[in-house]
Amino acid sequence: MSIKEYIPHREPFLFVDRIERADKEMIVGSKTFGKDEFFFAGHFPGYPVVPGVLLLEAMAQCGGAGIRQAEIVQKTAIYFLVSVEKAKFRRQVVPEETVRFEIENLRITPNMLKQAGKAYVGDELAAEGSWMAIIKTEEE
Repeated sequence: MSIKEYIPHREPFLFVDRIERADKEMIVGSKTFGKDEFFFAGHFPGYPVVPGVLLLEAMAQCGGAGIRQAEIVQKTAIYFLVSVEKAKFRRQVVPEETVRFEIENLRITPNMLKQAGKAYVGDELAAEGSWMAIIKTEEE
């Protein structure tokens, strides 16, 4: 199934290409940041790097898509990021690199999701952090 079946995000704000693993404990996904991504023109001209905040967003999108794919939450669930903690950026991500996201489910309730994640390029840690999101469904 397409990643678009699991989260409402669309280009140019869709930062997950695929989910490789999704279960109660962990989600693993990835994204290849192509050279034509909209943000590279301004971040930074002549030295393009993926903004750290977008790496965090990508991890959160991967986590949300994964719990939907694993059918841990309702099919109509969408998530709204409400907090980010312990964010650290360890390595720059440049055009044409593939980032692998490893997301740990820390707590999931009907209305809230707490996850922690790491973003890798190859074996190198690029970013890490934890976040909380509220969960909304169409019935609400």
